[in-house]
Amino acid sequence: MGGDESPHKKLEDNNNTLTPSTVDEDILKKQKEIDDWLPITSSRNAKWWYAAFHNVTAMVGAGVLSLPFAMSHLGWGPGVVILILSWLITLYTLWQMVEMHEMVPGKRFDRYHELGQHAFGEKLGLYIVVPQQLICEVGVDIVYMVTGGKSLEKIHSLVAPYKHIKTTYFIMIFASVHFILAHLPNFNSISGVSLAAAVMSLTYSTIAWTASVHKGVQSDVEYGYKASTATGTVFNFLTALGDVAFAYAGHNVVLEIQATIPSTPEKPSKGPMWRGVVIAYIVVALCYFPVALIGYYMFGNNVEDNILISLEKPTWLIVAANMFVVIHVIGSYQLYAMPVFDMIETVLVKKMHFRPTRTLRFIVRNFYVAATMFVAITFPFFGGLLGFFGGFAFAPTTYFLPCIMWLAIYKPKKFSLSWCTNWICIILGLLLMTLSPIGGLRNIIINAKDYHFYS
Repeated sequence: MGGDESPHKKLEDNNNTLTPSTVDEDILKKQKEIDDWLPITSSRNAKWWYAAFHNVTAMVGAGVLSLPFAMSHLGWGPGVVILILSWLITLYTLWQMVEMHEMVPGKRFDRYHELGQHAFGEKLGLYIVVPQQLICEVGVDIVYMVTGGKSLEKIHSLVAPYKHIKTTYFIMIFASVHFILAHLPNFNSISGVSLAAAVMSLTYSTIAWTASVHKGVQSDVEYGYKASTATGTVFNFLTALGDVAFAYAGHNVVLEIQATIPSTPEKPSKGPMWRGVVIAYIVVALCYFPVALIGYYMFGNNVEDNILISLEKPTWLIVAANMFVVIHVIGSYQLYAMPVFDMIETVLVKKMHFRPTRTLRFIVRNFYVAATMFVAITFPFFGGLLGFFGGFAFAPTTYFLPCIMWLAIYKPKKFSLSWCTNWICIILGLLLMTLSPIGGLRNIIINAKDYHFYS
């Protein structure tokens, strides 16, 4: 596909199916105007370090704070193995996506679903990728609304314990920031927000494990499984699987991030992008491994599902850590919202022929923020939702869709190293996808029993 195009055709031109000879210059010009307006393709002058901190922001979720809790359900052996395995597998699938971004000369797959369409065909590619990508991105945004709100609530309860305010209001306060930030037009314009978020994620992770070290091993520490029944243990194990899988889910925005890096045939974008990814993954390891292992080592199976809750004192430190979580989640929300804005705006402008105006963008983005806020207020049981979404949508997009695309496009020889590696990732990913939502759903049911709407 695309190999027979004339060399004079501009690389940055995304109208891969149109050639200037067949279509009026006007249509091309119009297409270019639309592409220059859409969030993902509008600016292509990002540096490699943009890629690094965008990836850190996308990867290190507030999920890192629930890692010790996940460890307590997995136990030492399985826990360490799963942490390291998922780090390696996701790094491998991320490398595949970076490689596939420009595998067709003269063409860039700027969005996950464009790569899907190339691998599986126009229609099928859309049906496979878009629903999963939307579940991931919108799901993450909803979960982050809850996290942001709950962290603000925690700060308030520590600073002013005598006055109770509903979680609902805190989620609204958190959302108010996004009604402003959502109007930043594209990825490069949120790079400041994203950098702040990346720094914060490293900071609060460091606070979490250093404060744990300072607190020392608890006197009554136990490392056995906490659940009283075998069934409980199994379900908890499955939920924890989902939590760990969710911890590495930055793949949904990786092509969109790479799309912002300039590219020429001599210097393709995969060079700087890969450098950014490697740096990001080192930072991710520095965030995840110490928190998960030290947190579990100090508190054993009594650790809370958010390790900051286990570290009640010193108050100022916990307030600071929660504030950092809020700032980080603000950045992450925007990073995951950008591809969704891009999809909605593409449909409105290209399919429904709306004019690409400020007003359109203003309405679309405010509506999106309001919608995610509403859902977050309605269902704020944070942990179970993570495990549930984690299994269904993150496992495919992160663990095995890139491998399937790789097999479909490159067709490596049977039983060669590449073929085996991909199939191992696919099998592990499928296991993860089927097992982890089971635990998550059970937790949601248990939590929902005592839950009152908008309390």
